Amino acid sequence: MRTTQRCASIALLTLAVLRSASPAEAFQEGPEITVDAPAVLLSGVPFDLSISTASESAGTYVVTSSEGRSLASGDLGPRETAEVRGLEVRSSDLPLTVTVTAPDGASTVNEVSPPRFPGWVSLLPPLVAIALALIFREVVVSLFFGVWIGAFFVAGLNPLNAVWRTVDTFVVPSVADPSNASILVFSGLLGAMVGVMSRSGGTRGIVEAVRPLATTPRRAQLATFLGGCAIFFDDYANTLIIGNTFRPITDRLKVSREKLAYLVDSTAAPVVTIAFVSTWVGFEISLIETGLDIAASQTTDPAMAAALASASPFTVFLSSIPYLFYPLLTLMMVAMIVMLQRDFGPMHAAETRARTGGGVFRPGSQLLVDTETSGLDAKDGIPLRWYNAALPVLTVVFTVLFGLYFDGRAVVGDATLWDTFGAADPFRAILWGSIAGCIVAIGLAVGQRILTLKEALDGWVAGARAMMMAFVILVLAWSLGEVTQQLGTARYLTLLLTGNLAPELMPVLTFATAAVISFCTGTSWATMTILLPLVVPLIVALGGATGFETGAGGTLLVATVSSVLAGSIFGDHCSPISDTTVLSSMASACDHVDHVRTQLPYAVAVAVVAMLLGSLGTAYGMPPLIAYVVGGAVLFGLLRFVGRPVDPARE
Repeated sequence: MRTTQRCASIALLTLAVLRSASPAEAFQEGPEITVDAPAVLLSGVPFDLSISTASESAGTYVVTSSEGRSLASGDLGPRETAEVRGLEVRSSDLPLTVTVTAPDGASTVNEVSPPRFPGWVSLLPPLVAIALALIFREVVVSLFFGVWIGAFFVAGLNPLNAVWRTVDTFVVPSVADPSNASILVFSGLLGAMVGVMSRSGGTRGIVEAVRPLATTPRRAQLATFLGGCAIFFDDYANTLIIGNTFRPITDRLKVSREKLAYLVDSTAAPVVTIAFVSTWVGFEISLIETGLDIAASQTTDPAMAAALASASPFTVFLSSIPYLFYPLLTLMMVAMIVMLQRDFGPMHAAETRARTGGGVFRPGSQLLVDTETSGLDAKDGIPLRWYNAALPVLTVVFTVLFGLYFDGRAVVGDATLWDTFGAADPFRAILWGSIAGCIVAIGLAVGQRILTLKEALDGWVAGARAMMMAFVILVLAWSLGEVTQQLGTARYLTLLLTGNLAPELMPVLTFATAAVISFCTGTSWATMTILLPLVVPLIVALGGATGFETGAGGTLLVATVSSVLAGSIFGDHCSPISDTTVLSSMASACDHVDHVRTQLPYAVAVAVVAMLLGSLGTAYGMPPLIAYVVGGAVLFGLLRFVGRPVDPARE
């Protein structure tokens, strides 16, 4: 009896807690409405409200403060959503009241009262997670704690509710997101394909086949770099294919996993960003077009407005490529590191450890892929045929490439190649490629009677199972990204870092702003989405597009667009919560924190050179070619005089 009473008490207490966490219900006498408000309000940061109705009749809405002050009003059509943008409130204004009135006078009232905090609160979750990961090298706990901190604020400083919100508000939606789910399935299938390739001897076959060619660490790293440059159409496919393919080769030649992860990470996004044909092009062009349209509507100069409205966003994108200093200098830096075989900072320690027999990864590392798992070794006594690994990998590459083409063609019809690729759904294409690769890998192993069907499927399952740690970290990184979105981190940083500036300073400050936002949010695409529609009208208003209307100027406009793209990639590279950084660690079977720590000094060095000589130098008249020549010389000097050889004999 007492046990029953205790259970009943616990159930009632749980219901009370959950009830307290639920939003206030609307008082409905009139039309049915839905009000979407931010999970948290930040002091001094404007926010948006969405008011939707399922009613068949039109009406009006009004948003009032707790003191009765009208904050916004307007018309609401049948089955329409009204966007109320740029609201700013004081603490005394809460709760807000949203009233929707139908033509017959019936009204529905909804109270909105999100918790309100200082703007700096929005920075705590990502910064705490990143700091803990770098200090303690325990990325899973660090990311989870970062998500919990965000949930703590969303739940109104209730620590128990924060635990529930961590799971149901952030983790589950991150897994359920179709794009994220596609990446998880793609990664799992690619890992499964590698498992079959390993069991059938294909992976060891590639190592044996390239043994006469890849005789030195330099050659192995050069092959990895060139392979990364060749797969230019998608960064996810680039990262996972190159890392998994070249890892056995670099392991044999005692190249550290940290160096492999750096090579993979520092070729994928930079190459895809500057490629004319890639899954990024359509997205970037659409954002540039939005920025141009906003600038055209806001400028008071008729000639400038006409020029901006009629400008080709693709032409602006092509014009911006010479000003993508960080991605291009990153590729130059990677090439010089490979050829000189010199490193500095934590990367030199990692390479020295690997070359002197201390292991290709640090003892005690938390590898994102368990390469030591039983079931991934080649079966005893089987022939080691290189094409049992090469053919599945090539199948993935060409299936993704053709999948992008035909999927995009179905959308835009007979269009240019870059328009076709830009319109394609990259997530469908990479799924098709991974499935095709698995089928070919199993077909080759079973068809040659190297493995039975059961053995091939056992290897397939073992390969997928080895990806589990990477999946956990990916989901937590996405969850932390959702936390930053709900807390308004990017919007707060944008307001904090922008102001009245000289137009010549816009490129370098835009780069810095994009870098900070992408570092704190872990996503380059979201950073581009936020900044491009903001900075294009701003640089036009500051006079940085002078001459654009005659076709003889607008250099600062183009350079500012490039700075958004380049800065987004830099922050994405350096951030431990970035999905591409996690995927690079996963593909290289590297400890994620070790990858971030060893890559960070290189990324920062390139960024400083790109900002000073590229963004700032060209804004004041330096030709881009001179900026690249001088920037390359500075990076060469850094490696030559600060870097040290990693070959023990040369040391």
